[in-house]
Amino acid sequence: MNMLNKIINNHKTNIKENYIHLFVIIESINNNIVPASLEMLGEARRLMDHFNLTYHSNEKVIAVLLGDGIKDLSQELIFYGADAVIYADNPNLKYSINKIYTKVISQIVSDSNSIKEISPDYVSEFKKPRYMFFLADNIGRHLSATVLAELDSGLASDINKLVISDLEIKHQHKTNGKTIIYPKILEMYRPDFSGFLWTTILCLDNKNPDIEKEFHPQACSIIPGAFQPIIKDTKRTGTIVDYKPKFDHDDLKIKVLKQELVKNPFQFENYEVIISFGRGIKENPQENIKLIEKLAKFLDAEIGISLPISKKIFSLNEKYDTLYITPNRVIGTSGRKVTPKIYIAVGISGAVQHLEGMKESDFIIAINPDENSPIKDVCDIFIKGQMEDVIPILLEELEKQLGQTKEEKEKEIRVNTYGKL
Repeated sequence: MNMLNKIINNHKTNIKENYIHLFVIIESINNNIVPASLEMLGEARRLMDHFNLTYHSNEKVIAVLLGDGIKDLSQELIFYGADAVIYADNPNLKYSINKIYTKVISQIVSDSNSIKEISPDYVSEFKKPRYMFFLADNIGRHLSATVLAELDSGLASDINKLVISDLEIKHQHKTNGKTIIYPKILEMYRPDFSGFLWTTILCLDNKNPDIEKEFHPQACSIIPGAFQPIIKDTKRTGTIVDYKPKFDHDDLKIKVLKQELVKNPFQFENYEVIISFGRGIKENPQENIKLIEKLAKFLDAEIGISLPISKKIFSLNEKYDTLYITPNRVIGTSGRKVTPKIYIAVGISGAVQHLEGMKESDFIIAINPDENSPIKDVCDIFIKGQMEDVIPILLEELEKQLGQTKEEKEKEIRVNTYGKL
């Protein structure tokens, strides 16, 4: 442990390094910053404040923004936590074409001149960023993969927790079986397939002399909603750099003539009742979904799913697979956060990631045969039983109660109508 402390203390200096700063790739639509980019920027600010305090350094949060007519957004990014913004404002960047964006972002983060105004003392040493963040959305997932391939480093996808620390690592391949201290490592966490455990992903250099190689930046794509933006501070100041991108003929072969934004077809916020299902449908997946679908129609509810379901773990016909087994329906930190008046969890045990997405609902009902499942601790009503047994009883009782109400309303309408006549 003394050796660990000694090495850590040695890194708490201003020694110049080849890999510095945290670069955050910002997304914008129609010259408006995508809100989740500000969430990502806020977490970058919190991480680097702690980093600089821990290591007695002065590394920066640098926002990278591409587009056409986006220059004025740079100051907004400073207000939301960036120390500096490098923007590329060019008509060829109006739309996010992956090939072009990959090239320009790779140019920016590999060019020491691009940070000359931000960190002039590091220009001669700078090679690449220490860390990079992308959004885990349709654009960011694709872009992060191609950029990191271009930069010859690793990538962790769909992250919702981040920690920077010094790690003691022993690995047959990376360290040749020896214990080595890796300083300033970005620990990137994501829920595993079960939804109950965290998977920690590290991007480590090869310290083994036979295969020695450095891997930077340490990069990840971050799930929207995983973090909170910091409070906007209009007194914050920072450096804004105008980067002039370079294109060649092949870059511009792809043209976007028109762009239409398609809203998420599942507007959970428009529903007072949401019913979500998980792996508890396993006994008869298709028939159980039909039961849930019938209950949802009766209650005028939207249907959500847990993260494991989105991985297509059950064989369904095309109709149900296309309609329900989609990432857009996922409730939780890997998907959507919902706050309906009534939330019904069917066959969902209650992984912490799922609970984070629905625990603020006004009233929670859980149907599960396992009375020890974690969801029991957050629900208002826990029904112990198989959904195949419980839902038909619920439907029968709802039809009695609500059916009578409907008949009474119809009778009242007839009376009022005839009375007027």
